[in-house]
Amino acid sequence: MTKNGKMILEIIRESEDHMTAEQIFMKAKEISPRIVLATVYNNLNSLVSEGLVRRIKLDGSPDRYDRNTRHDHLICDGCGKLTDIHLEDLSGELERELGTRVVSYDLNIHYLCDECRKKA
Repeated sequence: MTKNGKMILEIIRESEDHMTAEQIFMKAKEISPRIVLATVYNNLNSLVSEGLVRRIKLDGSPDRYDRNTRHDHLICDGCGKLTDIHLEDLSGELERELGTRVVSYDLNIHYLCDECRKKA
């Protein structure tokens, strides 16, 4: 892994947020002022391919990047807020239902957060 890849991985691991590539770029620029956005994208693609980082795809907004630990997400359909939620691992149940091995899964639960419900 490159020096920039290690730095980007560390930024993601230390963050409590689900950062976009642009947000990761701005944080990386504080550490390494000469880094360019293309380097961040290339390293993110490599980190995702290697299974070290999760890419979270959301309709209508930029991809977000997250630690590769077992957890699921709550997504507010009003404001787009993304929150971690830790539910029981469903792999065994999915495998029984499907009759085959499950490599991985991503569970995104859509809802309206308290702030958006108050606005509605």
